[in-house]
Amino acid sequence: MSPLALPTAVRLVTLPGIDASLSFTRPLALAGLPVAALLVLVLVRGSGDRERTEEKSGDADRTASRRARLALLATRLLVATCLVVAAAGPTTVTTATTAGDPSVTMLVDESASMGVHEPVADDLEAEIEERGVGVERVAVAADNRSRVGSGVAATLRPNASLLVVSDGRVTGGTSLAEATDLARSVNATINRVRLTTNRSDARVVVTGPRKASVGVENRFGVRVAGVDGVPAGRPISVTIDGEEVVSREVPKGGAFTVERNFSATGPHRITAELGGNDAYAVDDTYRKTVQVVEQPRVLYVSRGDYAFEEYLRELYDVTRAKSVPDDLSDYYAVVVHDVAGPDLGNVTALQSHVIDGGGLVTVGGPNAFEKGDYGDSRLSSLLPVEVGGETGQKSRVVLAVDVSGSAAAGMRVQKTLALNVLSQLGDRNEVGVVAFDGSAYRVADLASLESDRAALKETIRSLQSGGATNVGKGLLGASNLLGEQGGTVILLSDGRDRAAPAFSAADRLADRNVRVVSVGVGNVHEKLLRGVAGRTDGTFLLANETSRLRVRFGGANRRYSGDHAVVVDDGHFVTRGISPTASLPGVNDVSVKRGADLLVATGDGAPALSSWRFGLGRVAALTAYGADGGLGDLRSKPDSLLLSRTVNWAIGDPQRKATGVVAAPDTRVGEETTVVYAGQTPPDSPESADLSFSEVAPGRYEATAVPASLGYRDVSGSAYAVNYPAEYAALGVSPDLKRAVERTGGRAFASNRPAKIAAAVKRQATREREVRQSWDWAVLLAGLLVLVGEICARRLRRRRGNGVIP
Repeated sequence: MSPLALPTAVRLVTLPGIDASLSFTRPLALAGLPVAALLVLVLVRGSGDRERTEEKSGDADRTASRRARLALLATRLLVATCLVVAAAGPTTVTTATTAGDPSVTMLVDESASMGVHEPVADDLEAEIEERGVGVERVAVAADNRSRVGSGVAATLRPNASLLVVSDGRVTGGTSLAEATDLARSVNATINRVRLTTNRSDARVVVTGPRKASVGVENRFGVRVAGVDGVPAGRPISVTIDGEEVVSREVPKGGAFTVERNFSATGPHRITAELGGNDAYAVDDTYRKTVQVVEQPRVLYVSRGDYAFEEYLRELYDVTRAKSVPDDLSDYYAVVVHDVAGPDLGNVTALQSHVIDGGGLVTVGGPNAFEKGDYGDSRLSSLLPVEVGGETGQKSRVVLAVDVSGSAAAGMRVQKTLALNVLSQLGDRNEVGVVAFDGSAYRVADLASLESDRAALKETIRSLQSGGATNVGKGLLGASNLLGEQGGTVILLSDGRDRAAPAFSAADRLADRNVRVVSVGVGNVHEKLLRGVAGRTDGTFLLANETSRLRVRFGGANRRYSGDHAVVVDDGHFVTRGISPTASLPGVNDVSVKRGADLLVATGDGAPALSSWRFGLGRVAALTAYGADGGLGDLRSKPDSLLLSRTVNWAIGDPQRKATGVVAAPDTRVGEETTVVYAGQTPPDSPESADLSFSEVAPGRYEATAVPASLGYRDVSGSAYAVNYPAEYAALGVSPDLKRAVERTGGRAFASNRPAKIAAAVKRQATREREVRQSWDWAVLLAGLLVLVGEICARRLRRRRGNGVIP
């Protein structure tokens, strides 16, 4: 493996018998040694020629002169060598052990969520101090405010030991991940105390759409969770607008759904109440509001007789047309279904509609896309796909493989996954490999898989684990391998690194026309890997989802193969939680544009559903269809959700054209919500008296509220719910706290082991550090002494030659 970047210091030798090594901070300066030697040789030789003209003819004099010239050459070479070596920055590196102050900062969480755990801070503080370790106690949370991350960050100091007595549930301020990064930068250690639960508590949450249309069935999720697991068997009831619609016991999994078809517009209130007794009553009730509006107006443009039109009429206020009319101002979205390019109508009006925020859904068929001459139509610029091209076309791909210490335990999995990813890529692709730990290494240059697949396999098999993790350097190394033409980086990593440098590198890759597909391996830091992919318009996959790569890079002989459609991007609103079962034998010949999202592929890997944003609007292209030319099995559940969600996504806000309160999000006690009002003047109803509206745009007003109590709030024909504080939204020890301890080299201690805590603090107070001592001054001094000595000796020889007695 050859590094992609030359290190700033080169360690040359370990000194025998001494715990030290010699290195140079500017090693390139050593390249000047041959030049300096040649220059000294020329100068000394010229000086010798002049001296020979003054020599006497005796053999003894000539012999003495030769010895003098050799001495002069040797001393000047030594002086030149000293100058060059000093310029290279000679440095010795030794390891020093320092015994710090054996004290610990105890961060104590006194917030409400700690009420379900046994109190241990007081006894633990006293018992640790009894064992000779000082304790500085700091309260980092109280009542409903848990700013544990901020408390950690505020108490950090170099080489410090922190003992966190908390569940790690942060409700504001600095996150624990950010605080952990700060702790690592100053070599501080975060330890925690294992908490013992002494009280039981459960909470309930209701999820579902914030806005809905009249006459459309909506699904709401009710989920119950507890400190000790799901409290199965406890009674729970759900009411909608005061009418009880569910009364049952909590199921084993803790979750169930409620379906509702609203027949009246306006705000509707859904309340879930959990029965029984536990630690906190406040989180046994959850409130949710749904603003129900008239069905959005949708224009359906088609010249065929397809059942899709009737499906749309069940959900929206649909108007039928054979071509796009001049005026689209009344419509939230336009659905163009299997219409040939010459028959589209006013495409200019359609472009303006989308640019101004309207939605567009194009549905394929035997008369659309490549079969309808879309490539020659102005409609093509609006679409997330282009006519022609094939999935699996020639691509430039670099595999960036994490070989760091955090991945060492799973290197076999890493290699297997890399080989599996390689098997997904078609022969037409050019593929290279970069490995990275704390630095990036060029393993294999870009080469066609048609000829070099076997060699790449052997290269991947030979990878070995290294040191620290630096995802940012891995990304930049892969981008450098791709060069100016850009391409795709497939990142294989657990993502166990600091987010900020990785995100910064991802932003640079986006500027270089490079897309990242992040594949999570092992104990995955999903937030970092998703963030890297998202910043480059890429995709995040787990290790068991790499078959989706066949869709983009597979080629004719390596495409995904299955009996039904496959979701490619499950993080999108349209596809989240859907597993298609429909078979789509018909497909238009299209390829996905750069910057667009491929959401669903057909059984043989061709694009089936793609989307992107155009101007202020949203555009989706459904390019696969059933055997009859229509949408076939897509109209049946669960696949029908793809159709309704696609149109809903294209519509966007169903109150975009409305007046009055168009947004009033639910909130929690102590957290703000912003009420948005559309109209010529702000509302003056009694419910709005406590809100102060300000104009933020022509015809648009906003007001901020921070409620202090639970319940529902009415506001000018709308409403929002106020739920229990975030402090009760997640009880039990946070995974973020466990990761903070792991990343800083800390430990988790039982609360009844103060002796172990004291001993660990004493060990953590003893640190090893590198001590660097620069010796350039010593080398310069040595060169100066040699030069002065040589000059003195030469002058003394001349005085003696002239008969002068010193």
